[in-house]
Amino acid sequence: MKTYESKDLTQFLFVIRKSDTLSRLAPFILFLILYSVGIAYLELEYFQFKSDSWLRNLPVMHTLLSFVISMLLVFRTNTAYDRWWEGRKLWGSLVNTSRNFAIKLDAILPVKDMENRNFFRKAIPLYAYALKDHLQSKQTKYSLDESGISSSEIIPMDFNKHVPNQVAKQLFARLHQLHISGQINGDQLIILNGEVSSFTDICGACERILNTPIPYSYSAFIKKFIMLYTLTLPIGYSFTLGYLAAPIVGFVFYVLASLELIAEEIEEPFGTDANDLPMDKMSENIDRHVGEIFE
Repeated sequence: MKTYESKDLTQFLFVIRKSDTLSRLAPFILFLILYSVGIAYLELEYFQFKSDSWLRNLPVMHTLLSFVISMLLVFRTNTAYDRWWEGRKLWGSLVNTSRNFAIKLDAILPVKDMENRNFFRKAIPLYAYALKDHLQSKQTKYSLDESGISSSEIIPMDFNKHVPNQVAKQLFARLHQLHISGQINGDQLIILNGEVSSFTDICGACERILNTPIPYSYSAFIKKFIMLYTLTLPIGYSFTLGYLAAPIVGFVFYVLASLELIAEEIEEPFGTDANDLPMDKMSENIDRHVGEIFE
């Protein structure tokens, strides 16, 4: 079992990192604390409501609504995490498919056939790079090795089109050419064609996640619900907690809003946020592993 040193635990608890929601929510938390202090002052010092005031019964409403808001946030975070985890499984499949494709080609192609081996050595990792940029709406031309040979010199592509499809098209075209020339037989072509088809299947599944976002109205409703819920908290709890209601309201808002922000980040797993999938690292791993296999 992994254990943490006291220094690591201290950093985990007290160091605010860029990805921490506290830094993003700090202005709102400060506003709510000041707002709660003002509400407590008006109720306790200025208006001095009587003990039978109906405002003292507002915590009953918050008790009822707390169950509703917790269920909404559970559904929200679970839905967002399912999208993130599905994206992670798809990229894990891309890693394994790239390795299997390279292993089979390495066994089938003659060692002296450097032209085709060099083509697949660069084209297989290129699919991962192209898919990453396609999902992030980028248009980048790569240099995949230290010699500075551009992938576009090996695989001509129109970067105004669907680049992953063009890479897959070139992969299958080279396999078909090898079959026509007799370098691979029909059974080998069928086996290798399955790996190219897996690339396209993975791309299509990633596009389904990317192009089917969670409805905006649902996310907007939760944000409004959280804000209205926390804005009304000090009105009722100032009678029982006094000025202590101010930091408590700020903490409640931090917990609820953090869950919504985390869900908002991970529901789009192919972005560049700190909690998104490390597609750059996975693409580099594919590049390195495929190179090792073809050595």
